[in-house]
Amino acid sequence: MMETWVDVPEGSGFGIENLPYGVFSRRGESPRVGVAIGDQVLDLAGLAAAGLLADRRWFAAGTLNAFMSAGRPAWEATRDRLTVLLTDSEHRGRVEPHLAPPGEVELHLPFEVADYVDFYSSRDHATNVGRIFRPDAEALPPNWLHLPIGYHGRSGTVVPSGTPIVRPRGQRRTEDGPVFGPSVKLDIEAEVGFVVGVPSEPGRPVPTTGFRDHVFGFVLVNDWSARDIQAWEYQPLGPFLGKSFATSVSPWVVPLAALESARTAPPAQDPQPLPYLRCDEPWGLDLTLEVELNGHVVSRPPFATMYWTAPQQLAHATVNGAALRTGDLMASGTVSGPERDQRGSLIELTWDGREPLELPDGRRAYLEDGDTVRIRATASGPGGAPIGFGEVTGTVLPALH
Repeated sequence: MMETWVDVPEGSGFGIENLPYGVFSRRGESPRVGVAIGDQVLDLAGLAAAGLLADRRWFAAGTLNAFMSAGRPAWEATRDRLTVLLTDSEHRGRVEPHLAPPGEVELHLPFEVADYVDFYSSRDHATNVGRIFRPDAEALPPNWLHLPIGYHGRSGTVVPSGTPIVRPRGQRRTEDGPVFGPSVKLDIEAEVGFVVGVPSEPGRPVPTTGFRDHVFGFVLVNDWSARDIQAWEYQPLGPFLGKSFATSVSPWVVPLAALESARTAPPAQDPQPLPYLRCDEPWGLDLTLEVELNGHVVSRPPFATMYWTAPQQLAHATVNGAALRTGDLMASGTVSGPERDQRGSLIELTWDGREPLELPDGRRAYLEDGDTVRIRATASGPGGAPIGFGEVTGTVLPALH
């Protein structure tokens, strides 16, 4: 294991093996690109201005998009250089002034979102929701085992962690017919997403083998969901207003290079996918998520159980010729495991409210105004070093009158 001269708290998750990218600002200064190391933020724009890091106007920007679009050679060269700067004590005197303690920084949305796609890739989650929504039919739709199902969300409602979530309003079904009002089944979806760096040409599908050349890194996602609005609107065209009001993402983008040790074989796929969806290497990721509601852990979903992998999602999203753009966000869909305490949404944890959670601050079927949700994730890095994703948080505010 490498060692850094930076004081990294034990179990931080942001050690030298990780080096996730984000966008931060200090009071009175413009947002710029930084890297998390321990509980501090390393100012890459400051390093570049001091001549310590190669830069093509990537790091003084308020988003990661320019750097993400630079491609894999630039990503690898920057990571290698940062590793040298943070492990060779010879550089400490010049690098240390560019470290900002946590109390001095504000974290922002790390990238400008181009398009947003949300998949439905957990077999356990899809089976549970199918049984809840369609109790008299097959839990999985007939196409589910053949392709990664997904829907297009709204990029303009992707918000950074910590942004308050206003309870959405819409139509929902009652015994007396549809009514309009605030959602009474506001839910979470604990997810992991990947971010596209290098765009692709229209008409040219990206194969599973092209994943590393286009994808910059991974983030945590909470795809907030209004289940009552969703249940009334989703047939026949799928989710719309029940999903499009807010999607929260974590402030740090974990690069692919930091996750090599976390790669694992995904669940066996039967029937065998069509050729364009086949992967020659394992791209499951052994991540453990933790879902916390008002300070109480309610679930620990295992990402390694996801049936469809990220390269398969990317290949399917582009197989019709749709082009990738820098900043495209593609989320996994709810991460759930086979056990009850591994379910990544309240609709599963409470079985649509019929089995409420018993928490120290009261029972919960769905989210109430004032509730705060935190989702964290950790992977195993080289030598067992923890690779942290930080957290994605949000507090529910009352619906607007």
